[in-house]
Amino acid sequence: MNTIDSDVQGLVVVVMGGTTGLGLSAARALVAHGARLVICSRSQENVDAALSELGPNACGLTGDASEPETATRAVALAVSAFGQLDALYHVAGGSGRAWGDGPLHEMTDEGLRHTLDLNLASIMLSNRAAVRQFLAQGRGGAILNMGSVLGWSPSPEFFASHAYAAAKAGIVGFSRAIASYYAPQNIRVNVIAPALVETPMSRRAVGNEAIMNFIAKKQPLDGGRVGVPEDCDGAALFLLSRASRFVTGQVIAVDGGWTVSEGRG
Repeated sequence: MNTIDSDVQGLVVVVMGGTTGLGLSAARALVAHGARLVICSRSQENVDAALSELGPNACGLTGDASEPETATRAVALAVSAFGQLDALYHVAGGSGRAWGDGPLHEMTDEGLRHTLDLNLASIMLSNRAAVRQFLAQGRGGAILNMGSVLGWSPSPEFFASHAYAAAKAGIVGFSRAIASYYAPQNIRVNVIAPALVETPMSRRAVGNEAIMNFIAKKQPLDGGRVGVPEDCDGAALFLLSRASRFVTGQVIAVDGGWTVSEGRG
């Protein structure tokens, strides 16, 4: 058994949004290293497809992460199926452009509400459900929240979605606040912040030649490319595992160099 296996083996993890993109990639990696999972998605079709791939150490349910009862049901399923909850990985979220997110002067009321509910309120709800279970168990646990480099490293020309940026910045502040508050109970809370990763959400950007030319310089690692979901798996495994037992309140940018590059030249 290698080190990653021993640090993840047997952990029970709820993955909110664990059926596509970054969430599914992490679910595959967790199961491969011996974790047991509950995955959650709004689409029953996506849940069924993911479960057929993940095998007997995973179960799932459908629900909207921005509705309070969804995370409560996911945590309850983890406890009933596997006896406990060790970690939560919240990946669910997405663009609010279709509802009217964008530059502030163009943003619609619906775009603002939908984007904040989808990306920030949903995380607060799932984290609350996990913390309540960790406190009931009395032995701590790990939370990993999905942020974005746009929360503090904007791209005004190509990624001017201001409600989304506000939500992702809010995730950092919220995560650090609860990391501080619950550290005495051995509850750890950290954030992964990717840059542009090839997922269903990123199709607009990936199909835009000007954006891809920008990304080649803004994300210069590995030849200058869009990220793939697997790029985040190592950081996720570490921050959810026993190996990170002394790490809390941190934000790890898995960004191909975005936050240290100008993107021009």
